[in-house]
Amino acid sequence: MTDTLDKAPASVPPEQIKAIPVRHYGRWVAGAVVIAILVLIGIAFSNANINYSIIPDYLTDGTILSGAWHTLYISVLAMVLGLVLGVILAVMRMSSNPVTSTVAWFYVWFFRGTPVLVQLLLWYNISLVFPILNLGFYKDEMNQVMTPFLAALLGLGLNEAAYMSEIVRAGIQSVDEGQTEASHALGMTQGQTLRRVILPQAMRVIVPPTGNEYINMLKTSSLAYAVQFNELIKRATDVSSTSLAVVEMYFVASIWYLILTSVFSVGQYYLERRYARGSSRNLPPTPLQRLRRNLRAFGSFRRPEVAR
Repeated sequence: MTDTLDKAPASVPPEQIKAIPVRHYGRWVAGAVVIAILVLIGIAFSNANINYSIIPDYLTDGTILSGAWHTLYISVLAMVLGLVLGVILAVMRMSSNPVTSTVAWFYVWFFRGTPVLVQLLLWYNISLVFPILNLGFYKDEMNQVMTPFLAALLGLGLNEAAYMSEIVRAGIQSVDEGQTEASHALGMTQGQTLRRVILPQAMRVIVPPTGNEYINMLKTSSLAYAVQFNELIKRATDVSSTSLAVVEMYFVASIWYLILTSVFSVGQYYLERRYARGSSRNLPPTPLQRLRRNLRAFGSFRRPEVAR
């Protein structure tokens, strides 16, 4: 019996599995189609009747730089106005007072439901409704008061306040109610709780959409052209009327918009990263940190040694 067990055949090891990668033909076809479309678009623009050589010269033209500065200026002021008024509207909307909450709801409903261009034109022609501005201590004709700058500021800022109020309200509601109860137990008032407890925690939710809203504000400010405000599109149109380079000036304006939005996109990334420190243990690396890591990996790259 023992000899029979000793002569039993040894177990045969299983064959090594050979993994055959799946061929994704659809990816190759989709990539080829996209490349073909890009090539066709590039050929169309290269054959167009556009003088590309003058575009770099007009990027630093004084009139264009003035328009870019006015675009940046009006967008910052309108965003500040929208942010401050948006916080007030959000608090009013969440108030237990039915009058303030109804007024805030109506404000958001009206300004979100009407186009920005219509609001700009209404402010620009407000003298048809109020010919004279009489504040008691100040009196003047509305045409003298409602300048293109003021019309653009009110039109853009008040419209932005409606969107910012919803963003701020969502951020406040994202904070657990226990935080409010704990702060009240410590003797804090409603205002102190909002300033010291609720808003600092809500900033993590408020900052990302606020950054997106400001970048959108940079582009929406081009609508101020309709009220004769000297922003980037208005200045580019003025230059094109004398140089007859219409499409070229649109390219110049587009390049400046890309520069401005790219700069503020980087700032938004670092601001979001700062407010994410309280909720994320491992913060995402910054672009500079990723670049350094890739350079170190490239510098320390070695061919693996063959095992002997």
